[in-house]
Amino acid sequence: QVHLVESGGGLVQPGGSLRLSCGASGFTFSSYWVSWVRQAPGKGLEWVGEMNPVSKLTYYADSVKGRFAISRDNAKNMLYLEMNSLKPEDTALYYCARKESEYSGGSWLDRYDYWGQGTQVTVSS
Repeated sequence: QVHLVESGGGLVQPGGSLRLSCGASGFTFSSYWVSWVRQAPGKGLEWVGEMNPVSKLTYYADSVKGRFAISRDNAKNMLYLEMNSLKPEDTALYYCARKESEYSGGSWLDRYDYWGQGTQVTVSS
């Protein structure tokens, strides 16, 4: 059974740092893209970023580029999100989610099939 469990959230002052962790089980972690997605109060889901499980290339939303860094340890089935220079607008529930990609009709279609329970990050003075 697939499980994703986030941890590491908390209350931090603006300009501070936090490191989130996502533990995966029940599937071959090294074969899947697992993304970070967040949801701010009263807003929709926002994709934060992800790392190619093989090449380790990273991709980020413009809103976090240069401040957040994703890493993963395939041997430990762990995904990390290092967050620096945090802003109040980074306040959100942060999820890790497994991505499935399917080639259909001439293009790749992505969907997130498993999600963790989320970890709350609050940036406030």
